[in-house]
Amino acid sequence: MFVRRLLALLPVSLFLLQTISAQDPKPPLTERPNLTVAPKSPPTPTPPPITFNSVHVDGPYIALTFDDGPNATLTPKLLDLLAAHHLKATFFVVGQNAADHPDILKRAVREGHEIGNHSWSHPNLGKMSDEAVRRELQKTDDAITAAIGKRPTLMRPPYGSITTRQKNWIHQEFGYRIIIWDVDPLDWKRPGPSVVTSRILKETHAGSIVLSHDIHPPTIEAMPATFDQLEKKGFKSVTVTELIAMATPLPPKPVASPSAPRAEPVATTPAPVRPPPAPTNTPGG
Repeated sequence: MFVRRLLALLPVSLFLLQTISAQDPKPPLTERPNLTVAPKSPPTPTPPPITFNSVHVDGPYIALTFDDGPNATLTPKLLDLLAAHHLKATFFVVGQNAADHPDILKRAVREGHEIGNHSWSHPNLGKMSDEAVRRELQKTDDAITAAIGKRPTLMRPPYGSITTRQKNWIHQEFGYRIIIWDVDPLDWKRPGPSVVTSRILKETHAGSIVLSHDIHPPTIEAMPATFDQLEKKGFKSVTVTELIAMATPLPPKPVASPSAPRAEPVATTPAPVRPPPAPTNTPGG
């Protein structure tokens, strides 16, 4: 009797269990989140500069540069002065002059100076076609290589005239770094030796690239006093390539602290507007 009742209740129990299971389903399994962190790509390196007006250096180093030579008589006199003061310089030579006076270039390199390309005939490169610029630079490159046995690595455009696009393709094709200047005594105007000296001393600071010309007699006359005074100030002249190798990063700019509320501006009488200065003659270089 008991067994019969138990068997009768068994289907009812199974039905109740199925009903309860249907009303309380188990939570679905979820995938674990992917905790793998993708590696950071390295920062893109900043390409090295190809144009230099001056160089940030730690120390009293400058680069004396002389353009447009070599001159048959003036450049050897300048080399004598540089040797007496144990100074190194960089000569940006005009190709025609380099071809005429290879022995002067050989002496300059032998005494520790550097030779750079200053074009074949000193034209305004910024106003010329690429092919014409290429001929000017290649002929001078060939003349320098024939004289000293190695190619130049520096180039200075005459008058400092060159476009950004020209800088890029010249650097890519010839490997030149483009050297301008930050000190210009305007010696090509022949203001007199004392004026050339005073202008160089006034404008030169550590890392300066000083422009002068070894084709003007007053410039050579200015150099003994110029070298003496630069030495008294503690400056040491090296080649441009050596100066660039000494470059150090610029210090970070100081972070501005929160400032106090601004005071109300005080009304003032505006200063008279001056007309722009009259244009000067063709710049140096």
